[in-house]
Amino acid sequence: MARPDAHSHLRIARPTTDLRRAEAFWADGLGLDVLTRVVDGHQLVMLGWPDAAWHLELVEDAAITPRPTEEDLLVLYLGEHADDEFVARLCAHGGRVVAARNPYWDRWGVTIEDPDGYRLVLSRRRW
Repeated sequence: MARPDAHSHLRIARPTTDLRRAEAFWADGLGLDVLTRVVDGHQLVMLGWPDAAWHLELVEDAAITPRPTEEDLLVLYLGEHADDEFVARLCAHGGRVVAARNPYWDRWGVTIEDPDGYRLVLSRRRW
């Protein structure tokens, strides 16, 4: 029987109301590469790093409205503080710094809300 392991690829899919705006945050702001783009019918963009075992898929669908909560987090463990210039770049591409619901994330990093309200935590801890 097949079971996931450390080499299994992880796909994180999220709806967006504005694919261009969401892509700008994740690609231009965070620095993810555009891995795939589909523009006929179901508009989507897959973002990530080519050698990573995961990717983020953003799907624009007028019938679905994003409904993120304060606990819908994508956490990146940087191993050091995210510098102010990097955080400013994310904000310039549609993000905004917010207080975390769980104070643990404020203690160990910075939380940035993307244009659809999903939260990205840049943690200074290592995984």
